[in-house]
Amino acid sequence: MNRKLLIALIPVLLCNVNCTSQKKGSSGAITSNGVQKKSKVQKIEITEQTRGTNRLITFTSGSTTTSVNGNISVAVLSAADWENIVKQAELIDLDKIASLTAPSEGRYGDRAFASSILITVDGKTYESSTFDSGAPPKELENLYRELFKEIKSKQKFSKKGLR
Repeated sequence: MNRKLLIALIPVLLCNVNCTSQKKGSSGAITSNGVQKKSKVQKIEITEQTRGTNRLITFTSGSTTTSVNGNISVAVLSAADWENIVKQAELIDLDKIASLTAPSEGRYGDRAFASSILITVDGKTYESSTFDSGAPPKELENLYRELFKEIKSKQKFSKKGLR
């Protein structure tokens, strides 16, 4: 009688072990929008341009590099700050970033820097549509605010374009 029970339970146990190992083996996490995330953000850049000023700010794990009209400076970026930036970047649908609509158009008349955000993930770079500095598309607001929080805490720029 015990052998019959054991023989009946073996397939159930084997199926359970197999299903558990498949769950553990899945490599990506599913995000709230159903997209599988397993990629790694390597760097994030902000470009800002107007007549006479070209600014490029590059965030990577461990550093922030700023180039203003060719003058380069480097600042340390803590692991916690980089992690906060990456978390915000991972919430963005990178396939749609180039088609996001800017809420204002001051950059067309030199009332604001023409800005864009470039996110490099697994060797592929995604560039946002151009927007006014300080007024990114709503989908980029949280990342933009996180980036400029870091910039303002470490470097001093003129107030123009840093709203």
